Amino acid sequence: MAAAAPFFDDIANGPAGGAAHWLTTSDKRRIRAGHWPVAGAKGSVLIFPGRTEYIEKYGITAQALTAAGYSVLAVDWRGQGLSDRLIADPRLGHIGDFADYQRDVAAVLAHAAALDLPRPYFLLAHSMGGCIGLRALINGLDVNAVMFSAPMWGIQMPRATRSFAWSLSTLSLPLKCDEKLVPGQSATSYPLQQPFAGNMLTSDPAIYAALRQQVATHPALGLGGPTLRWLNKSLQEMRDLSRLPAPAIPCLTFLGSHESIVDPAAIRSRMARWPGGLLHEIKGGQHEMLMDNRDMRDSVTAKTIAHFDAHP
Repeated sequence: MAAAAPFFDDIANGPAGGAAHWLTTSDKRRIRAGHWPVAGAKGSVLIFPGRTEYIEKYGITAQALTAAGYSVLAVDWRGQGLSDRLIADPRLGHIGDFADYQRDVAAVLAHAAALDLPRPYFLLAHSMGGCIGLRALINGLDVNAVMFSAPMWGIQMPRATRSFAWSLSTLSLPLKCDEKLVPGQSATSYPLQQPFAGNMLTSDPAIYAALRQQVATHPALGLGGPTLRWLNKSLQEMRDLSRLPAPAIPCLTFLGSHESIVDPAAIRSRMARWPGGLLHEIKGGQHEMLMDNRDMRDSVTAKTIAHFDAHP
């Protein structure tokens, strides 16, 4: 059994019985996985979080999933949460190559097997986790169905900015300055430096206050903006994925009408080409539809659970 890891139940607001473990990837990185078990579960949901996120942030989602009879397993990707940070400045989001995240996926799947998590498996993937998750599905991840929340299949930016982002991030690699913060980004965790007014995540002030409180209470969970290398490797991965056909997995995707972080056009394009895929566009939704007002998140979680229930 994997060694126990810290789990901050005081901020998770999740179901009882949550625990975390340390996992070791094939390239010897230490990452953290969190598990909310259910006795007699009818299946297990793998949660692939977004950039900057951490296991405890999904406690509120785990409440709904476990109440519906699903065990839950979530991960801190390398470079964030309590998993190994990858560069000297731990405040910055970094990655060597986007394929490295698939090593984390493999470690999570091995841990799921060691825990004897009930099958079938289902995938719930948000933002960057949607990019990682799509690649995992194309690589053969064995799940019965998937739900994507604001998946990062493109980053929202003006055309001129996109060209500049490609050029600058590509140039940073041979110039050995790829560990620098992307211009215009902050090294401070977003909820700590952005007031509720004008935030891009949620319309719910209580939820936003909770997100702020989580990283204020446990600063080790916080993460600021990405490095130039992360930007370059993410742009490459999104471009490469856009050229591949959708996997034959039942897919439900949510996109907020007020989305301002990921690219809605890339999501609509992908879902238009996903056989049998269903795209729900949520009026008033921002980037965090699972963490918005009670009516919105209840609607999103209910549709997600119904989707999983339909593919036993």
